[in-house]
Amino acid sequence: MSEDSEKEDYSDRTISDEDESDEDTFMKFVNEDIHQCALLTADSISDPFFPGTTQILLEYQLGRWVPRLREPRDLYGVSSSGPLSPTRWPYHCEVIDEKIEHIDWTPLNPEPMYIPTGLEMEPLYANSKEETVVYLAEDAYKEPCFVYSRVGGNRTPLKQPVDNCDDTLMFEARFESGNLQKVVKVAEYEYQLTVRPDLFTNKHTQWYYFQVTNTQAGIVYRFTIINFTKPASLYNRGMRPLFYSEKEASAHNIGWQRIGDQIKYYRNNQGQDRHHHFSLTWTFQFPHSKDTCYFAHCYPYTYTNLQEYLSGINNDPVRSKFCKIRVLCHTIARNMVYILTITTPLKNSESRKRKAVILTARVHPGETNSSWIMKGFLDYILGNSSDAKLLRDTFVFKVVPMLNPDGVIVGNYRCSLAGRDLNRNYTSLLKESFPSVWYTRNMIRRLMEKREVILYCDLHGHSKKENIFMYGCDGSDRCKALYLQQRIFPLMLSKNCPDKFSFSSCKFNIQKSKEGTGRVVMWKMGIRNSFTMEATFCGSTLGNKRGTHFNTKDLESMGYHFCDSLLDYCDPDRTKYYQCLRELEEMEKHINLEKVIDDSDTSLKEITLDLETSSHASDSSESNDSQTDLLKLNSQIKTKKIQLKTKKERNSTIARHQNIREEEQEIQGLLYQMTVYLIISEDSSLTKQKYLDESLLGF
Repeated sequence: MSEDSEKEDYSDRTISDEDESDEDTFMKFVNEDIHQCALLTADSISDPFFPGTTQILLEYQLGRWVPRLREPRDLYGVSSSGPLSPTRWPYHCEVIDEKIEHIDWTPLNPEPMYIPTGLEMEPLYANSKEETVVYLAEDAYKEPCFVYSRVGGNRTPLKQPVDNCDDTLMFEARFESGNLQKVVKVAEYEYQLTVRPDLFTNKHTQWYYFQVTNTQAGIVYRFTIINFTKPASLYNRGMRPLFYSEKEASAHNIGWQRIGDQIKYYRNNQGQDRHHHFSLTWTFQFPHSKDTCYFAHCYPYTYTNLQEYLSGINNDPVRSKFCKIRVLCHTIARNMVYILTITTPLKNSESRKRKAVILTARVHPGETNSSWIMKGFLDYILGNSSDAKLLRDTFVFKVVPMLNPDGVIVGNYRCSLAGRDLNRNYTSLLKESFPSVWYTRNMIRRLMEKREVILYCDLHGHSKKENIFMYGCDGSDRCKALYLQQRIFPLMLSKNCPDKFSFSSCKFNIQKSKEGTGRVVMWKMGIRNSFTMEATFCGSTLGNKRGTHFNTKDLESMGYHFCDSLLDYCDPDRTKYYQCLRELEEMEKHINLEKVIDDSDTSLKEITLDLETSSHASDSSESNDSQTDLLKLNSQIKTKKIQLKTKKERNSTIARHQNIREEEQEIQGLLYQMTVYLIISEDSSLTKQKYLDESLLGF
């Protein structure tokens, strides 16, 4: 049963039978002469007063016939009796028949970021009529806008790339999520590449994913992508391209790995109309000759990958009991947007008391790291651990794992086939143009009518900053408690994974240009914990992972840390909640202190440095912004995060740590008080009496 209908209530019926009709009223229609078989459909009864429907089943239980609604048919695309629902492409897109698959693999050792030598080249290419074009995808420009879709795309015979008559590399990207527009051979082992903008737009050139064959081992090749549009890039901060070799996968079980030398991201001379383009260049030696290899911006995760994952859940007799998969809507290309409802099934009114948590991902199709975080979350929440069971017993999870399957299929970076950014259109009334975000918003609105939604989180990737962090909404126009409360969950998350999640990178505001995002719209609808989680395409600057790339297991682990932090946040014992609240209050005091000290020409940074020389160093990420300095200062008075796994362990360790925390806070408070007092007392513009009157000490 599809959830396209506005009248259908898909927020609760996916799990419980709490909306069943009264059995006694219904049973008067049942003919007493019916044989006591195990199961009947309502339309098999000849009584004219009996509802003529095949959607009501009668089960004989304990001497009586009990009616219930028929379970939905095999769910679109996740049928247990047949193949997956085929992907639909714009009719003019050329698509190869070969199915691209990659193995899952985690490097044994962390993959370090690239360290520039200062000798990297900046190739600049002049347009030449004699250039050798070895790959050209012209199909993307046959239509100015989306017209209609077909399974498999263009049915005409495909144009083949240049014949394999020499040592020229062969390129291909006409497969799911692939992106490559043009390749020019500029030297014997040097290639100039152009990535395709999002379909039906002329911008958003960031995502690339393509195949290379006819390789030669031991040769230094240079690849240069010439039409990026962002001035800043993580490639200039140590990020390396991703590489996959089919021979390495089959022979050594090695999957995606970070590669490349002489990596440089720079402005080139290819721009027009005063719009500059930027190039990414790198060199590389293939490990095998005659190999089939791939390069990508981030770890690919396709629509087919999602369907296969959901099919595994649907066919699992255990997980399918507490995870119901439905179709939220269809995209404009008629691909399906799935919604998962995860909770322990109950057949009574108790289930209505459960609060809801909402997660969404891949509204931007090129941000594949968000799908790996989503996979980690689903792996954990559907697992058999005591914490996972506790979460399912406590909450109703509504999960939309891929909001923009059309964009994912065709290899877009940011837009849907409407040529628009869906994450700027949550306020739009154009259901036909933006169906996935329209139905998501409508589903959440209906859900909020039945139960409290305690948290909404939309998963994204970030192309300019390291680490993982969150964007929240500014509650400064509300009471102070709400202003600080929305920062508690991100702070808890930073304590649970201090080597990946950076609280100092989190921001809480609402820009005019972001008012159409899911985060802001849900916050204005009344969800006070409304976040965007941003995961870098690169790696970490924190703790033990400092200077290394994130792999898929690192991203998946954020799904577990999300669940762990949710248990911390909702722990009946509020000790850790109030501990975080106190830390946030201290941060606010330090912000106010900074303002006062700036007025007296004394820098808060000097105070921070003085304190750091007399105490342990902070684990905060290095940054010059004031928020990071405040976190460094706060690290001198905050207590260590209590790493707890289950509710029982949480409750058993709180008491014995309480006295330690109080003693540490008292000592650090006295140290801070003495340092601030000495510095400010030297400034004649602030008298001791004014210092005391304004309660700058805060202790």
